[in-house]
Amino acid sequence: MASASLLDISRSGDEVTAVGHGFWTSEHADVLEEAVASAARAHPRPSAARIDLADVERMDTFGALLLERLRRAWTQDGVEPRVVGLKRRYGVLLQEMSRTGHDPQPPARHREAMVERLGHNVVAIGRDSTALLNFVGATVAASLRMATRPRTFRFTSMVNQIDRVGLRAVPIIILITFLIGCILAQQGIFHFRRFGAEIYVVDMVGVLVLRELGVLIVSIMIAGRSGSAYTAELGSMRMREEVDALRVMGFDPVEILVIPRIYALIIALPLLTFIGSMSALIGGGLLAWLYGGIAPGVFMDRLKDAISIDHFLVGIIKAPFMAGVIGIVACMEGLRVGGSAESLGYHTTASVVKAIFLVIVMDGVFAMFFASIDM
Repeated sequence: MASASLLDISRSGDEVTAVGHGFWTSEHADVLEEAVASAARAHPRPSAARIDLADVERMDTFGALLLERLRRAWTQDGVEPRVVGLKRRYGVLLQEMSRTGHDPQPPARHREAMVERLGHNVVAIGRDSTALLNFVGATVAASLRMATRPRTFRFTSMVNQIDRVGLRAVPIIILITFLIGCILAQQGIFHFRRFGAEIYVVDMVGVLVLRELGVLIVSIMIAGRSGSAYTAELGSMRMREEVDALRVMGFDPVEILVIPRIYALIIALPLLTFIGSMSALIGGGLLAWLYGGIAPGVFMDRLKDAISIDHFLVGIIKAPFMAGVIGIVACMEGLRVGGSAESLGYHTTASVVKAIFLVIVMDGVFAMFFASIDM
């Protein structure tokens, strides 16, 4: 089909007349679009323009769009074309096309100032802090309700979670803390040897492992291993609307899903801290013997003099609080997951980052507290 069969252009002086024919529909999109573009290019800036559509038999949205494109091309040149002969049933379609494309373009987004970005970050931190406090309150309230109704506590679920986050984590905890103990001892001996004070590496390893590094390394590993698993599990349940189903059946998701997981972490993390601390001390003692020439008997005698029960208690006391923080953050982020895989990935990452950050902050707060009470 030739373009002339759809759109004929004639010119009389400075006046242009466009006469449409046939079917202005999407079936003839290529031909019609080329005809409209050619008409706009061939006759720019007419003093007057008329578009006669009396011979157009059928028009759809695409044809009306191209008609509006031709009309606007001549309108930009200062001419308002007259549209004549258009069948009444197509009038509404042409009016709708004439309304489109007139919205002002959104202003270009300028780079936010540093103060504005800081404000957004402060607001986001405030929202996260409020959500965390709300979730802590919901967890405490659920625990109190379950204390009055012990039979509702999901003991089997808690034991299963202890197995998953505690027992199955023992091998990797032993391996990592053993290597940490070896690295501490090696670096200590390497530097203390300059002063002939290799024996003091025992004091350094004992105090650091029992008071700080044992519980801190284990907590960070659990936040990455078990905290992310909690968030992914609860997030998947949210995506499958299982959490909503629990609410519909009259169950509290916090009681069913959150409390057993948090209690499992609170029980398992102190045990893992003890195992990890012992593994780190063994690693430090072994490397001190092989690298520094400090016999195991000498290492043990010096360790007894360097540490006290207070050092051990400081690390163990921190563990349940860090476990609670990890569990609450992980479960909260899991229950905030939306309906997409992107949301699940985002909240899983946020869970690990926030949990590790809060664990380190809590460790610093505890360090100042125990120093203030001379412990």
